[in-house]
Amino acid sequence: MSQSIRVMGICGTYDLKSANGRMLELILNECAEQGAEISIWDHGDKPLPLVGAKGSWDDVNVKEFQEMATSADAYILSSPEYHGTMSGVMKNSLDWLYSKHTSGKVFGLVCTLGGQSSNNTLNHMRIAARWIHGWVIPEQVAVPNIKEAFEEDGSLKNAAIRERVSSLATSIVTNTIKLRR
Repeated sequence: MSQSIRVMGICGTYDLKSANGRMLELILNECAEQGAEISIWDHGDKPLPLVGAKGSWDDVNVKEFQEMATSADAYILSSPEYHGTMSGVMKNSLDWLYSKHTSGKVFGLVCTLGGQSSNNTLNHMRIAARWIHGWVIPEQVAVPNIKEAFEEDGSLKNAAIRERVSSLATSIVTNTIKLRR
């Protein structure tokens, strides 16, 4: 790759060892293999306060999160589906981002579900990303029956989902480079 890009992962849970954290890890590793610099925001170590809570506007974690987002060229969002939409952790993360942080940057979307596959969470994250002027790539990944999705070594069991993960990572890297020209 002729120019380095930075891809930031945002997990919709407080635990990076969760299924969503694992999905971010798989995708970010593929981005890194293609030459991207990667980072991930850890809500467990640095939780973000609810937008509008007392003192939230001056919170050190918020400022660091926004700085990391500003320095990123692209983002991977990975959220569980709760009650037909993204998690509160993901929604609050996106609420702290404004177009001044994300305008013209690429977003890739992933969701995990306890049962059958659904696009609700992907659609809601897509709307939020577009609202902050992000470019959402068409490749996306929805992982159904998440409790049975991984092998003991942490790899994905389903070959079709593995291929979608690979396609998403490639699209993030190639489209980010195109938009930076």
